[in-house]
Amino acid sequence: MKSYRKELWFNTSQRRQLINITSEISKCINDSGIKEGLVLVNAMHITSSVFINDDESGLHHDYEVWLEKLAPEKPYNQYKHNGYEDNADAHLKRTVMGREVVCAITDGQLDFGPWEQIFYGEFDGKRKKRVLVKIIGE
Repeated sequence: MKSYRKELWFNTSQRRQLINITSEISKCINDSGIKEGLVLVNAMHITSSVFINDDESGLHHDYEVWLEKLAPEKPYNQYKHNGYEDNADAHLKRTVMGREVVCAITDGQLDFGPWEQIFYGEFDGKRKKRVLVKIIGE
C-alpha cells in the first residue's frame, strides 16, 4: 500500500467563503499515482470546514443565510468564547458543516455521484489556513 500527503493553503479575501477544491484534490490523486484507495480531505483549523455538495450559487447563498441564522456573527457579546477573538460563530458553523470528507478512489478518479464536489468552507477568514490531503491505496 502507498500513501501520499499534501497541504493545500488558502487565504480568503472574505470572512466567510466557500471554495470548490475538487480539481485540486483530483490533481493530488493524479500526483499520488494511487489508482484504488481512499482520500481524506481535512480542514486543519477549527473555524474552517471541508464538505461535499453541489456547486450551485443559490445553494451557496442558502448556506450563508442558514448558517447565519444558526450562529449569527453579531452581536459579538452574545458568545462567552468571544473575548480575545470575535469568532465564536465560526467555531459553531464549522461544527455544523463538518471537519473532513473521506472519498473513494476508483481507477485513479474520485468515485462521485453526478453533482458531488468537494468544498473548503471558511468561516473566519482573511488569514492563511490549510487543508490536509492524505491518500492511501494501491
